[in-house]
Amino acid sequence: MKADRYCFDGSTPCDLHKLPCDAKRDGVEKAQILEKTAANLAEMAALQDALYADGREGLVFILQALDAAGKDSTIKHVMSGLNPQGVRVTSFKQPNSEELSHDFLWRIHKALPPRGSIAIFNRSYYEDVLVVQLHDLQKGYKMPPRTLKGGKEAFFQNRYAQIRHYEDYLYDNGYRVVKIFLHLSKKEQKKRFLERIDNPAKNWKFSRSDLAERAHFDEYMHLFEEVIDATATKQSPWYAIPADQKWYTRYLVSEVVIDALRRCCHEYPKLPEGALDELKDCRTRLEAED
Repeated sequence: MKADRYCFDGSTPCDLHKLPCDAKRDGVEKAQILEKTAANLAEMAALQDALYADGREGLVFILQALDAAGKDSTIKHVMSGLNPQGVRVTSFKQPNSEELSHDFLWRIHKALPPRGSIAIFNRSYYEDVLVVQLHDLQKGYKMPPRTLKGGKEAFFQNRYAQIRHYEDYLYDNGYRVVKIFLHLSKKEQKKRFLERIDNPAKNWKFSRSDLAERAHFDEYMHLFEEVIDATATKQSPWYAIPADQKWYTRYLVSEVVIDALRRCCHEYPKLPEGALDELKDCRTRLEAED
């Protein structure tokens, strides 16, 4: 699987500067990749159907990225072949007052689907160690002094540990968590921002705050490396997927999704003998109808 080279499971450190943002290094042809993507989507649909029928495991896919990396379009195109009955997509925006009055995982846990289903998180609790950390938002939280007394570094090291424990908890309760970082270059982000400004149909996708966050691009890259290294495990790996070419991004993400589905329990339930006898009887009665 080509996506394996972008996988981080805690065994090796993440260095985003050494990873490509496009397909050039992988030496692939677009036409072939589009064919493989189409085949992957068909296999995904079959595997999801079996996962849903089996009902013993759940899947959680987390998409994280900077603005304009293509999270929405990736979800739209890669997950298009799945049965919507077994998929729950949640976009996590800036937390509201009710969410801020709870622990940072509260709103996440509410969005988990039943086993047998797939959750797709467009952003997630990782915002609470990315945006929050970059802008020191934890200083404004209504929390007891003991939670902040160790200083900023201790606060976020604790959060990393809490995230690891939470993902271990989910794994031990029948869920697999797969985290995907869409690795967009600064040059490509500029290009996409300009398209949003110049195209009236895309104006709504851009705001001045996007430019303000872009000013912290390099800081975010450093933070993403730190977060990936601190939370990547064999059970809940990270993938730093090239995001400059959407056709290649979608292919690699489809590879990641298929790999996760294959690892899950996806056997169609077998009926007991008594139930099989009933099916035979029903078949006989149907065939006997005029």
